Amino acid sequence: MHATSGSHNVRRNTGLGLALVSACAFGGSGVAAKPLIEAGLQPLHVTWLRVVCAALVMLPVAWRHRGLLRRRPALLVGFGLLAVTGVQACYFAAISRIPVGVALLIEYLAPALVLGWVRFVQRKPVTRAAAWGVVLAAGGLVCVVEVWSGLRFDAVGLALALGAACCQVGYFVLSDQGGDGADTADPLGVIAYGLLIGAVALTLITQPWRLDWSVLSGTASLNGVWVPAVLLLGWVVLVSTVLAYLTGVVSIRRLSPQVAGVVACLEAVIATVLAWVLLGEHLSLPQIAGGVIVLIGAFIAQSAAPKAGGAAASEALVGGAVGVATDGTDGTERPDEGRRTGSAVP
Repeated sequence: MHATSGSHNVRRNTGLGLALVSACAFGGSGVAAKPLIEAGLQPLHVTWLRVVCAALVMLPVAWRHRGLLRRRPALLVGFGLLAVTGVQACYFAAISRIPVGVALLIEYLAPALVLGWVRFVQRKPVTRAAAWGVVLAAGGLVCVVEVWSGLRFDAVGLALALGAACCQVGYFVLSDQGGDGADTADPLGVIAYGLLIGAVALTLITQPWRLDWSVLSGTASLNGVWVPAVLLLGWVVLVSTVLAYLTGVVSIRRLSPQVAGVVACLEAVIATVLAWVLLGEHLSLPQIAGGVIVLIGAFIAQSAAPKAGGAAASEALVGGAVGVATDGTDGTERPDEGRRTGSAVP
């Protein structure tokens, strides 16, 4: 029993560490992309470069896992269209009509939507702590993005931001489902084909033939420091895309969609802090307070380990934050036979 519990704790802690790495990697994308946009690239063109270059990096991995095209085509197409294309395309379209803070807040309602999906669609129980963690994290995000500054009620823009949130739900749910059952899909293969499918979709949307390629041969200003544009693009591709998606998918499989979703809320905090340090965009007191609230919410959600026996066990997180379930009779723990963890290394 103790050995099993210890291995489950190791799995959970590893998942939390990977989720934090993913949040940091995703959070750093804006700091590197903003100078490229200010240098003359369109936001959607930066997105296209990000996905296409990442897809090329992962092309050997896609070839190695080409069997996934036959075994799990729906998973790959869904991941590419929702987790890669949908989130970014909807978000950039939304910020062209509503303030960035409003769009970001709506997008990060995704963890709450994940809880709704798990509870009301899959009809599986979730812990009260996870629910309260989402509430606190969402409330903290209100302060982090300062939603009260410049609010404009554009129905189309709000709908696009909500579309980004729904696509992010697809990212969490599909990443989790890829590790279920006997036909486990290796996360490297899922990410590689998701990027390839996303690259094709974004090519149709962004019209990259209009891209100003001369920007990439020059430099961009990072708070007064001139940095080669290609170096910033390399960070966006290798760290904020390849590393971010890989660690994110593996963390979801080691935790659960809703717990990983709450930890992912830290991305907004990390992005704001990095913008403060590297771009000179200073944090206000409400933003600092909001960041603390997001951290508290994430901690409460991820630390909610179900107890053996009683009502607490019946509220175990989907897949289990510590990977256990109960047999429903005497409350004793047994390994969760419904989930398998996809290995990050083939």
